[in-house]
Amino acid sequence: MRLRLTNTAESIVRAGHPWLFADSIREQNREGKVGELAVIYDRNDKFLAAGLFDPDSPIRVRILHAGKPATIDAAWWQARLGQALSRRAGLFDATTTGYRLIHGESDGWPGLVLDRYATTLVMKLYTAAWLPRLEEVLAQFKEQIACERIVLRLSRNIQALAQKQFRRSDGQILFGAPPEGAVIFSENGVRFEADVLRGQKTGFFLDQRESRAAVERLAAGKKVLNAFSFSGGFSVYAARGGARLVTDLDISAHALASAKRNFELNKNYPAVAAGRHEMVQADAFEWIEKTPARFDLIVLDPPSLAKRAGEREGAIRAYERLNLLGINLLARGGILVAGSCSAHVPAAEFFDAVRRAAMKSGRKFIELKTLQHPPDHPAGFKEAEYLKVIYLRFAT
Repeated sequence: MRLRLTNTAESIVRAGHPWLFADSIREQNREGKVGELAVIYDRNDKFLAAGLFDPDSPIRVRILHAGKPATIDAAWWQARLGQALSRRAGLFDATTTGYRLIHGESDGWPGLVLDRYATTLVMKLYTAAWLPRLEEVLAQFKEQIACERIVLRLSRNIQALAQKQFRRSDGQILFGAPPEGAVIFSENGVRFEADVLRGQKTGFFLDQRESRAAVERLAAGKKVLNAFSFSGGFSVYAARGGARLVTDLDISAHALASAKRNFELNKNYPAVAAGRHEMVQADAFEWIEKTPARFDLIVLDPPSLAKRAGEREGAIRAYERLNLLGINLLARGGILVAGSCSAHVPAAEFFDAVRRAAMKSGRKFIELKTLQHPPDHPAGFKEAEYLKVIYLRFAT
Protein backbone atom coordinates (compact mmCIF):
# COMPACT_ATOMS: atom_id res chain seq x y z
CA MET A 1 0.00 0.00 0.00
CA ARG A 2 1.06 3.59 -0.64
CA LEU A 3 0.94 6.47 1.83
CA ARG A 4 1.60 10.19 1.72
CA LEU A 5 2.02 12.28 4.83
CA THR A 6 1.52 15.77 6.15
CA ASN A 7 4.52 18.01 5.65
CA THR A 8 5.33 17.93 9.36
CA ALA A 9 5.20 14.13 9.52
CA GLU A 10 7.31 13.85 6.41
CA SER A 11 10.05 15.90 8.08
CA ILE A 12 9.82 13.79 11.25
CA VAL A 13 10.18 10.51 9.32
CA ARG A 14 13.02 11.94 7.26
CA ALA A 15 14.80 12.85 10.52
CA GLY A 16 14.69 9.19 11.57
CA HIS A 17 11.75 8.88 13.97
CA PRO A 18 10.40 5.29 13.87
CA TRP A 19 6.71 6.04 14.52
CA LEU A 20 4.06 7.33 12.13
CA PHE A 21 0.78 8.26 13.79
CA ALA A 22 -2.63 7.85 12.15
CA ASP A 23 -3.36 11.59 12.01
CA SER A 24 -0.12 12.15 10.08
CA ILE A 25 -1.38 10.24 7.03
CA ARG A 26 -2.66 12.60 4.34
CA GLU A 27 -3.35 10.05 1.61
CA GLN A 28 -3.77 6.27 1.54
CA ASN A 29 -4.45 4.38 -1.69
CA ARG A 30 -6.55 1.62 -0.04
CA GLU A 31 -7.46 -0.12 3.18
CA GLY A 32 -4.45 -1.69 4.84
CA LYS A 33 -4.13 -5.04 6.57
CA VAL A 34 -2.32 -5.68 9.81
CA GLY A 35 1.35 -6.40 9.19
CA GLU A 36 1.26 -5.25 5.59
CA LEU A 37 4.25 -3.35 4.27
CA ALA A 38 3.36 0.32 3.85
CA VAL A 39 5.48 2.32 1.40
CA ILE A 40 5.63 6.04 2.08
CA TYR A 41 6.27 8.65 -0.60
CA ASP A 42 7.22 12.28 -0.09
CA ARG A 43 5.58 15.38 -1.58
CA ASN A 44 7.66 14.94 -4.75
CA ASP A 45 6.46 11.36 -5.17
CA LYS A 46 9.87 9.94 -4.22
CA PHE A 47 10.41 7.02 -1.84
CA LEU A 48 10.66 8.17 1.76
CA ALA A 49 10.29 5.09 3.97
CA ALA A 50 8.67 1.69 4.47
CA GLY A 51 7.21 0.14 7.57
CA LEU A 52 4.75 -2.28 9.15
CA PHE A 53 1.10 -1.18 9.01
CA ASP A 54 -1.23 -1.58 12.00
CA PRO A 55 -4.78 -0.37 11.29
CA ASP A 56 -5.88 -0.68 14.92
CA SER A 57 -3.05 1.26 16.56
CA PRO A 58 -2.58 5.03 16.96
CA ILE A 59 0.98 4.30 15.79
CA ARG A 60 -0.25 3.39 12.32
CA VAL A 61 3.16 2.55 10.81
CA ARG A 62 6.33 1.32 12.52
CA ILE A 63 9.17 2.41 10.27
CA LEU A 64 11.58 -0.32 9.20
CA HIS A 65 13.63 1.54 6.63
CA ALA A 66 14.01 5.15 5.44
CA GLY A 67 16.15 6.88 2.84
CA LYS A 68 16.96 5.09 -0.38
CA PRO A 69 14.65 2.28 -1.62
CA ALA A 70 15.52 -1.22 -0.42
CA THR A 71 14.15 -4.71 -0.95
CA ILE A 72 12.84 -6.00 2.36
CA ASP A 73 13.27 -9.74 1.91
CA ALA A 74 14.83 -12.64 3.84
CA ALA A 75 18.35 -11.35 3.18
CA TRP A 76 17.38 -7.91 4.48
CA TRP A 77 15.99 -9.40 7.68
CA GLN A 78 19.07 -11.57 8.07
CA ALA A 79 21.31 -8.50 7.86
CA ARG A 80 19.13 -6.52 10.26
CA LEU A 81 19.28 -9.30 12.87
CA GLY A 82 23.02 -9.65 12.36
CA GLN A 83 23.44 -5.95 13.14
CA ALA A 84 21.57 -6.27 16.43
CA LEU A 85 23.59 -9.32 17.46
CA SER A 86 26.86 -7.62 16.51
CA ARG A 87 26.06 -4.72 18.85
CA ARG A 88 26.05 -7.21 21.75
CA ALA A 89 29.22 -9.00 20.72
CA GLY A 90 31.77 -8.81 23.53
CA LEU A 91 29.40 -7.13 26.02
CA PHE A 92 29.01 -10.18 28.26
CA ASP A 93 31.19 -13.06 29.39
CA ALA A 94 30.14 -16.55 30.45
CA THR A 95 28.96 -15.31 33.87
CA THR A 96 26.06 -13.43 32.23
CA THR A 97 23.53 -15.49 30.30
CA GLY A 98 20.57 -13.11 30.57
CA TYR A 99 20.46 -10.01 28.35
CA ARG A 100 18.56 -8.29 25.57
CA LEU A 101 19.30 -9.26 21.97
CA ILE A 102 16.83 -6.94 20.21
CA HIS A 103 15.57 -3.70 21.74
CA GLY A 104 12.69 -2.75 19.50
CA GLU A 105 12.90 0.44 17.46
CA SER A 106 16.41 1.22 18.67
CA ASP A 107 17.66 -1.95 16.95
CA GLY A 108 15.49 -1.53 13.86
CA TRP A 109 12.81 -4.01 15.00
CA PRO A 110 9.99 -1.63 15.97
CA GLY A 111 7.58 -3.02 18.55
CA LEU A 112 9.58 -6.24 19.10
CA VAL A 113 12.02 -7.19 21.83
CA LEU A 114 14.01 -10.40 22.15
CA ASP A 115 15.61 -11.46 25.43
CA ARG A 116 17.93 -14.35 26.16
CA TYR A 117 17.65 -16.34 29.39
CA ALA A 118 20.37 -18.98 29.12
CA THR A 119 19.15 -21.26 26.31
CA THR A 120 15.63 -19.77 26.22
CA LEU A 121 14.68 -16.86 23.96
CA VAL A 122 11.64 -14.73 24.80
CA MET A 123 10.13 -12.57 22.08
CA LYS A 124 7.67 -9.89 23.17
CA LEU A 125 5.47 -8.06 20.68
CA TYR A 126 4.02 -4.62 21.34
CA THR A 127 2.24 -4.33 17.98
CA ALA A 128 0.03 -6.79 16.10
CA ALA A 129 1.90 -5.89 12.91
CA TRP A 130 4.42 -8.65 13.62
CA LEU A 131 1.84 -11.43 13.94
CA PRO A 132 1.53 -12.25 10.21
CA ARG A 133 5.34 -12.38 10.00
CA LEU A 134 6.06 -14.64 12.94
CA GLU A 135 7.16 -17.63 10.89
CA GLU A 136 9.54 -15.48 8.86
CA VAL A 137 10.98 -13.93 12.01
CA LEU A 138 11.27 -17.30 13.75
CA ALA A 139 13.22 -18.74 10.85
CA GLN A 140 15.76 -15.94 11.19
CA PHE A 141 16.08 -16.37 14.95
CA LYS A 142 16.56 -20.14 14.75
CA GLU A 143 19.15 -19.75 12.01
CA GLN A 144 21.30 -17.12 13.71
CA ILE A 145 20.82 -17.74 17.46
CA ALA A 146 21.47 -21.04 19.20
CA CYS A 147 18.64 -21.82 21.60
CA GLU A 148 16.50 -24.63 23.03
CA ARG A 149 13.18 -22.83 22.86
CA ILE A 150 11.48 -19.58 21.86
CA VAL A 151 8.59 -18.20 23.90
CA LEU A 152 6.06 -15.65 22.64
CA ARG A 153 4.90 -12.87 24.94
CA LEU A 154 2.23 -10.40 23.87
CA SER A 155 1.38 -6.91 25.03
CA ARG A 156 -2.03 -6.92 26.68
CA ASN A 157 -3.59 -4.67 24.03
CA ILE A 158 -2.98 -7.16 21.20
CA GLN A 159 -3.77 -10.45 22.95
CA ALA A 160 -7.41 -10.68 21.84
CA LEU A 161 -6.59 -10.02 18.18
CA ALA A 162 -3.66 -12.43 18.29
CA GLN A 163 -5.86 -15.23 19.58
CA LYS A 164 -8.85 -14.58 17.32
CA GLN A 165 -7.07 -13.92 14.03
CA PHE A 166 -3.74 -15.74 14.35
CA ARG A 167 -4.26 -18.37 17.07
CA ARG A 168 -1.35 -16.95 19.02
CA SER A 169 -1.40 -16.55 22.79
CA ASP A 170 0.71 -14.97 25.49
CA GLY A 171 3.21 -17.52 26.82
CA GLN A 172 2.93 -19.77 23.76
CA ILE A 173 5.95 -21.94 22.94
CA LEU A 174 6.91 -21.18 19.34
CA PHE A 175 9.88 -23.52 19.18
CA GLY A 176 11.20 -26.31 21.40
CA ALA A 177 9.76 -27.94 24.50
CA PRO A 178 8.07 -26.04 27.35
CA PRO A 179 10.40 -25.28 30.27
CA GLU A 180 10.06 -27.37 33.40
CA GLY A 181 9.33 -24.57 35.84
CA ALA A 182 11.16 -21.27 35.87
CA VAL A 183 14.16 -20.75 33.60
CA ILE A 184 17.41 -20.20 35.52
CA PHE A 185 19.98 -17.77 34.13
CA SER A 186 23.00 -15.93 35.50
CA GLU A 187 23.96 -12.27 35.67
CA ASN A 188 27.51 -11.44 36.70
CA GLY A 189 27.55 -14.86 38.34
CA VAL A 190 24.34 -14.26 40.31
CA ARG A 191 21.66 -16.84 39.52
CA PHE A 192 18.03 -15.82 39.03
CA GLU A 193 14.81 -17.46 37.97
CA ALA A 194 12.75 -16.00 35.13
CA ASP A 195 9.06 -16.75 34.72
CA VAL A 196 9.21 -16.55 30.94
CA LEU A 197 5.64 -17.78 30.41
CA ARG A 198 3.69 -15.49 32.74
CA GLY A 199 6.10 -13.11 34.45
CA GLN A 200 6.25 -9.35 33.99
CA LYS A 201 7.83 -8.08 30.77
CA THR A 202 9.72 -11.13 29.45
CA GLY A 203 10.22 -12.69 32.89
CA PHE A 204 12.79 -10.44 34.57
CA PHE A 205 13.98 -6.81 34.56
CA LEU A 206 17.24 -7.19 32.66
CA ASP A 207 17.66 -3.44 32.19
CA GLN A 208 18.76 -2.83 35.80
CA ARG A 209 21.85 -5.04 35.59
CA GLU A 210 24.31 -2.16 35.97
CA SER A 211 22.42 -0.63 38.89
CA ARG A 212 22.30 -3.98 40.70
CA ALA A 213 26.06 -4.33 40.30
CA ALA A 214 26.55 -0.82 41.68
CA VAL A 215 24.43 -1.66 44.74
CA GLU A 216 26.58 -4.73 45.38
CA ARG A 217 29.68 -2.53 45.53
CA LEU A 218 28.02 -0.25 48.11
CA ALA A 219 26.37 -2.83 50.36
CA ALA A 220 29.14 -4.20 52.61
CA GLY A 221 28.09 -4.19 56.27
CA LYS A 222 24.87 -2.30 55.60
CA LYS A 223 21.19 -2.71 56.46
CA VAL A 224 19.51 -2.60 53.07
CA LEU A 225 15.87 -1.93 52.16
CA ASN A 226 14.75 -2.93 48.67
CA ALA A 227 11.32 -1.38 48.22
CA PHE A 228 9.11 -2.53 45.34
CA SER A 229 11.51 -5.46 45.43
CA PHE A 230 9.73 -7.74 42.92
CA SER A 231 11.86 -10.91 42.74
CA GLY A 232 14.72 -9.49 44.78
CA GLY A 233 17.28 -8.66 42.11
CA PHE A 234 18.84 -5.74 44.00
CA SER A 235 18.58 -7.72 47.23
CA VAL A 236 20.61 -10.73 46.12
CA TYR A 237 23.35 -8.46 44.77
CA ALA A 238 23.38 -6.52 48.08
CA ALA A 239 23.66 -9.78 50.01
CA ARG A 240 26.54 -10.96 47.84
CA GLY A 241 28.18 -7.58 48.46
CA GLY A 242 28.19 -8.27 52.20
CA ALA A 243 25.02 -6.57 53.49
CA ARG A 244 24.33 -7.67 57.05
CA LEU A 245 20.55 -7.44 56.57
CA VAL A 246 18.42 -7.19 53.43
CA THR A 247 14.71 -6.41 53.62
CA ASP A 248 12.49 -7.04 50.62
CA LEU A 249 9.33 -4.92 50.57
CA ASP A 250 6.59 -5.69 48.05
CA ILE A 251 2.81 -5.90 47.98
CA SER A 252 2.91 -9.18 46.04
CA ALA A 253 3.29 -12.48 47.89
CA HIS A 254 4.13 -14.10 44.55
CA ALA A 255 7.04 -11.68 44.02
CA LEU A 256 8.37 -12.23 47.54
CA ALA A 257 8.25 -16.00 47.07
CA SER A 258 10.34 -15.57 43.93
CA ALA A 259 12.82 -13.43 45.87
CA LYS A 260 13.15 -16.18 48.47
CA ARG A 261 13.91 -18.72 45.75
CA ASN A 262 16.50 -16.40 44.20
CA PHE A 263 18.29 -16.17 47.55
CA GLU A 264 18.32 -19.96 47.76
CA LEU A 265 19.84 -20.13 44.27
CA ASN A 266 22.83 -18.09 45.50
CA LYS A 267 23.55 -19.66 48.88
CA ASN A 268 26.80 -20.93 47.37
CA TYR A 269 28.14 -17.40 48.00
CA PRO A 270 29.26 -17.22 51.67
CA ALA A 271 28.04 -13.62 52.03
CA VAL A 272 24.54 -14.56 50.81
CA ALA A 273 24.43 -17.57 53.13
CA ALA A 274 25.65 -15.56 56.12
CA GLY A 275 23.50 -12.44 55.70
CA ARG A 276 19.98 -12.04 57.05
CA HIS A 277 17.10 -11.78 54.59
CA GLU A 278 13.64 -10.70 55.64
CA MET A 279 10.50 -10.02 53.64
CA VAL A 280 7.65 -7.60 54.23
CA GLN A 281 4.40 -7.87 52.28
CA ALA A 282 2.83 -4.42 52.29
CA ASP A 283 2.04 -1.35 50.21
CA ALA A 284 5.49 0.23 49.90
CA PHE A 285 4.30 3.85 50.12
CA GLU A 286 2.31 3.17 53.30
CA TRP A 287 4.98 1.01 54.97
CA ILE A 288 7.80 3.48 54.30
CA GLU A 289 5.71 6.31 55.68
CA LYS A 290 4.90 4.50 58.94
CA THR A 291 7.87 2.28 59.81
CA PRO A 292 10.25 3.32 62.61
CA ALA A 293 13.06 1.24 61.03
CA ARG A 294 16.27 2.82 59.75
CA PHE A 295 18.52 1.61 56.94
CA ASP A 296 21.98 2.31 55.56
CA LEU A 297 21.05 1.78 51.91
CA ILE A 298 17.59 2.10 50.37
CA VAL A 299 16.58 1.15 46.82
CA LEU A 300 13.39 2.83 45.58
CA ASP A 301 12.60 1.53 42.12
CA PRO A 302 8.78 1.51 41.75
CA PRO A 303 6.76 0.40 38.72
CA SER A 304 6.00 3.16 36.24
CA LEU A 305 4.10 6.00 37.91
CA ALA A 306 3.14 7.60 34.57
CA LYS A 307 1.49 5.24 32.10
CA ARG A 308 0.32 8.16 29.94
CA ALA A 309 1.70 11.61 29.12
CA GLY A 310 -1.13 13.25 31.07
CA GLU A 311 0.09 11.58 34.27
CA ARG A 312 3.56 13.13 34.08
CA GLU A 313 3.14 15.97 36.58
CA GLY A 314 1.43 13.75 39.14
CA ALA A 315 4.18 11.17 38.76
CA ILE A 316 6.89 13.76 39.37
CA ARG A 317 5.16 14.81 42.60
CA ALA A 318 4.83 11.15 43.61
CA TYR A 319 8.53 10.50 42.97
CA GLU A 320 9.47 13.51 45.08
CA ARG A 321 7.21 12.40 47.94
CA LEU A 322 8.36 8.77 47.81
CA ASN A 323 12.03 9.66 47.86
CA LEU A 324 11.60 12.16 50.69
CA LEU A 325 9.93 9.39 52.71
CA GLY A 326 12.84 7.10 51.87
CA ILE A 327 15.46 9.67 52.83
CA ASN A 328 13.79 10.01 56.23
CA LEU A 329 14.54 6.31 56.85
CA LEU A 330 18.25 6.62 56.08
CA ALA A 331 20.80 6.40 58.87
CA ARG A 332 23.72 8.82 59.01
CA GLY A 333 25.93 8.25 55.95
CA GLY A 334 23.13 6.34 54.24
CA ILE A 335 22.73 5.92 50.50
CA LEU A 336 19.57 6.38 48.44
CA VAL A 337 19.25 4.58 45.10
CA ALA A 338 16.24 6.07 43.29
CA GLY A 339 15.00 4.66 40.00
CA SER A 340 12.27 5.35 37.47
CA CYS A 341 11.04 3.40 34.46
CA SER A 342 8.43 5.99 33.43
CA ALA A 343 9.05 6.93 29.80
CA HIS A 344 6.76 9.96 30.18
CA VAL A 345 9.01 11.43 32.89
CA PRO A 346 12.26 12.70 31.31
CA ALA A 347 15.50 11.87 33.09
CA ALA A 348 16.29 15.51 33.93
CA GLU A 349 12.87 15.98 35.56
CA PHE A 350 13.16 12.76 37.55
CA PHE A 351 16.66 13.54 38.78
CA ASP A 352 15.53 17.05 39.78
CA ALA A 353 12.57 15.59 41.70
CA VAL A 354 14.90 13.37 43.73
CA ARG A 355 17.30 16.26 44.33
CA ARG A 356 14.39 18.44 45.54
CA ALA A 357 13.42 15.67 47.95
CA ALA A 358 16.99 15.57 49.23
CA MET A 359 17.05 19.32 49.76
CA LYS A 360 13.66 19.29 51.50
CA SER A 361 15.01 16.70 53.94
CA GLY A 362 17.40 19.34 55.28
CA ARG A 363 20.23 16.80 55.26
CA LYS A 364 23.63 17.29 53.67
CA PHE A 365 24.17 15.01 50.69
CA ILE A 366 26.41 14.39 47.73
CA GLU A 367 25.42 12.96 44.38
CA LEU A 368 27.40 9.83 43.62
CA LYS A 369 26.24 9.17 40.06
CA THR A 370 23.38 8.70 37.64
CA LEU A 371 22.75 5.77 35.31
CA GLN A 372 20.48 5.32 32.32
CA HIS A 373 20.23 2.68 29.61
CA PRO A 374 22.72 -0.22 29.53
CA PRO A 375 24.29 -1.04 26.15
CA ASP A 376 21.97 -3.96 25.41
CA HIS A 377 18.98 -1.60 25.89
CA PRO A 378 19.95 1.32 23.61
CA ALA A 379 17.60 4.31 23.38
CA GLY A 380 17.63 5.48 19.77
CA PHE A 381 14.90 8.12 20.03
CA LYS A 382 13.31 10.32 22.69
CA GLU A 383 10.31 8.14 23.53
CA ALA A 384 12.61 5.16 24.12
CA GLU A 385 14.39 6.90 27.00
CA TYR A 386 12.59 5.42 29.99
CA LEU A 387 15.23 4.20 32.46
CA LYS A 388 17.07 6.40 34.97
CA VAL A 389 18.69 5.85 38.37
CA ILE A 390 20.36 8.34 40.72
CA TYR A 391 22.61 7.58 43.72
CA LEU A 392 22.82 10.01 46.67
CA ARG A 393 24.85 9.69 49.89
CA PHE A 394 23.68 11.58 52.98
CA ALA A 395 26.41 12.79 55.32
CA THR A 396 24.03 13.62 58.16
